[in-house]
Amino acid sequence: MRLIEGLFIGISAIRANKMRSLLTMLGIIIGVAAVLAMIAIGDGAKVIVLKDAQKLGGANQFTMYRTWYKQGAGGRWTRVRSNEYMEYGDVLAIEAECPSVSAVTPRIPEWRGSLIQAADGSETRAGYNGVDATYKIAMDWDMQEGRFITEEDVEQATTICVLGDEVATTLFGDKSPLGQEIKIAKGSGRYDRWGRRDSKRSTERFTVVGTMMPRGRSLRFGWSYDNLVFIPISTVQERFTGNDRIQDIVVYAHTVKDVPKAIEEVKTVIRKRHKGQDDFVRFFEMRSGMAQLEKISKMIKIALGSIAGFSLLVGGIGIMNMMLVAVSERTREIGLRKALGAKSFDILVQFLMEAVIMCGVGGAIGVGLGIFAGEGMAILAVKIAKIVPEWPAVVSTQWVLISVSFSAVIGILFGLYPAAKASSLSPIEALRTE
Repeated sequence: MRLIEGLFIGISAIRANKMRSLLTMLGIIIGVAAVLAMIAIGDGAKVIVLKDAQKLGGANQFTMYRTWYKQGAGGRWTRVRSNEYMEYGDVLAIEAECPSVSAVTPRIPEWRGSLIQAADGSETRAGYNGVDATYKIAMDWDMQEGRFITEEDVEQATTICVLGDEVATTLFGDKSPLGQEIKIAKGSGRYDRWGRRDSKRSTERFTVVGTMMPRGRSLRFGWSYDNLVFIPISTVQERFTGNDRIQDIVVYAHTVKDVPKAIEEVKTVIRKRHKGQDDFVRFFEMRSGMAQLEKISKMIKIALGSIAGFSLLVGGIGIMNMMLVAVSERTREIGLRKALGAKSFDILVQFLMEAVIMCGVGGAIGVGLGIFAGEGMAILAVKIAKIVPEWPAVVSTQWVLISVSFSAVIGILFGLYPAAKASSLSPIEALRTE
């Protein structure tokens, strides 16, 4: 029997029992739809995590910062007695001597919120970051209006600033803030020899030269770069901290996989420049938090995918049950085909094709239902979780093909026994069956 002929016979048999065939395919339809919907939601969560990391500069970055305590054996924390501190020379050395590093940007952060006032009296509480000209490029952040900090600004310690979108909107509304003056009032930022911050307050005036495109709030940390003011790092050192120390250095590796190697290279540079010491610096890897979230995402996908997989298994059992009934009902037909010259292999292919077609059609319907269900669950996830304005339902072509192929494999596996039973019938005994 030719394959095409077996295909048409299988389709005719399914059309002859439409309702029974549909009910039999229901397990396959639900199983495939459930698998795709779960995968779509899980991959959507991964997209959200990646986007959140991108807001902070990407997963290929890590931050090194001055620490006053270190964790020793047994988890006990002890004070770091080192008098070493990071400076701009460390930034230049890391750029020059670390081949796994693509960019380095220093940062003096103030996250807690300073009082920022405009000339018309409007004010807001926001943080600020002292950065250099490489910051915008390293963060892959576009300007909304005006310009960013330049190398000349850093060299001359100019009193200019760039506003995050939220700060600009709060202080100036729809008006352009370019050329406007703002005042920043905060603690002096100086540290004593024990690492305690000076509580004396100072107020400095800055001219706005640019505003940044909206970046959005971080899901993981809860704060937003849009609520920051960016100032030349040298200006912060001169007017707020009163020293040449740098609190943070943000390092960008070429790829996420290069991060561990880049950290080791950076540690080597720090030890070389700081009397063999590196315990005064602590490292925070963006990818470590992402790895934990990805593990949770994978566990959820495996758990939900396994439940959906059981639906496919139940659907396969239903296919086998229906095919056994079909063999019993069509015993005389089998006997007649064999009496007219059909071989056992022809009968085997006929019933096997019927099972595969049924699973294939069920899988195709399940794909459509799964895409629809994934979109619906994404909308529901936004309403229930309320942590993101949009939850993407990511259905990849790869998983669609896997789902349809898997349903066809189920048709072969669970249809093989009924088909083999049909092909082994004796034509004489089959014809005698009433």
